[in-house]
Amino acid sequence: MNAKEILQGNRRALAKAITLIESKLDGHRLEAGKLLEELLAHTGNSIRLGISGTPGVGKSTFIETFGTYLISKGHKVAVLAVDPSSPINGGSIMGDKTRMEKLSNNEGAFIRPSPTSGSLGGVAQKTRESILLCEAAGFDIILIETVGVGQSEFEVASMVDFFMVLMLPNAGDELQGIKKGILELADAIVINKVDGDSINLATQTKSHYQSALGIIHPTSFWKPEVQLISALENKNIDGVWEMVTRYKEQSIENNELKSKRASQNKDWLEKLVMEELKLMLKLSPKTNKLIQTLEADLTNGKTTAYNASKLIIETFKKDLK
Repeated sequence: MNAKEILQGNRRALAKAITLIESKLDGHRLEAGKLLEELLAHTGNSIRLGISGTPGVGKSTFIETFGTYLISKGHKVAVLAVDPSSPINGGSIMGDKTRMEKLSNNEGAFIRPSPTSGSLGGVAQKTRESILLCEAAGFDIILIETVGVGQSEFEVASMVDFFMVLMLPNAGDELQGIKKGILELADAIVINKVDGDSINLATQTKSHYQSALGIIHPTSFWKPEVQLISALENKNIDGVWEMVTRYKEQSIENNELKSKRASQNKDWLEKLVMEELKLMLKLSPKTNKLIQTLEADLTNGKTTAYNASKLIIETFKKDLK
C-alpha cells in the first residue's frame, strides 16, 4: 500500500487502505499497522463530528446538506457512516452512497459505509483508524454517522471532538424517550424537520431540551446548544457550522481539545490491547479448544463463568511459556 498516494488525496488509494485496515487477515493487519505509522505525522488536523439520531430523523438528508454546505466553504468532507451488518453476508445494509447520492458525486466529499461486523454497539471496529487515513488524505472535516441505537452513541462520542444528536420536533414524547446518558454525551441537539406546521412545536421542544441540558451540564466549559433546522429546506445549516466552529475555538482555548483527544487515545489503546488478547486466545490451539469445552459446560450448568475464565487464563499462560 502506497502512503504517498494517500497523502496526495488519491480516493482509490484511500478506499483500498480502509479495506486493508478492516481486514482480519494477519498479513493485512501488519501491513495496515505499518501504513498508519507512516501516515501518523499527517493526521489530527481535522475536526471530528459525531452525528446520531433515531431512524427517520433525517440524518442522511442533514449530512448531505451539511456536507455540501461545508464543501462550498472550501472544506473537504469525509463521511464514515457506520452501517448495521447484514446477518446473512456481513456486509453493509444501509448503502450510504445511495442515500447521499448528491454528496457522493461531489469532488470534495468521500463517503465510506462500514459494516459493524458485530462490534460493540454497532460501531465499526476500525473507525478510529479510518479517521486517521481520511485526515492523512487531506479531509479536514470528518463526519461519523451512527445507526442511532443504544451503545453506538457512547462508542462514537469516545472518538470525536463534537457530538450532536438529531431529534424531531415532538416536545413531550421525544424528551421522555431520550436516554439521560445520551443527553450527557451531546454537545448539541439539532432539531430537524422544522418546517410547515411543526415550527411552533419545535420551539417548545427547544425550550424543553435547553432546560434538560442546563441541569445535566452545569459546569462544563461548553454549554450544549439546541439548534432548529430544516435539512430539506436548507434552513440554519450555517448556524450549525457556526456553533461547531465556536466549540472548536473554545475547546482549543481551554486546552480541552488536546486533553479530550489524549483521553480518547488511551481508551483506544485499551480497546486494541483487549482486541489483541482475544485474538491471541483464539490462535492458541489448546486455549481455543478449552474455551469451546467450557462454553458447553457453562451452557449445561456444569461450571460457573468465574471458574471457567480462571481456567482459560491459566491454560493460556502455560501455553505462552
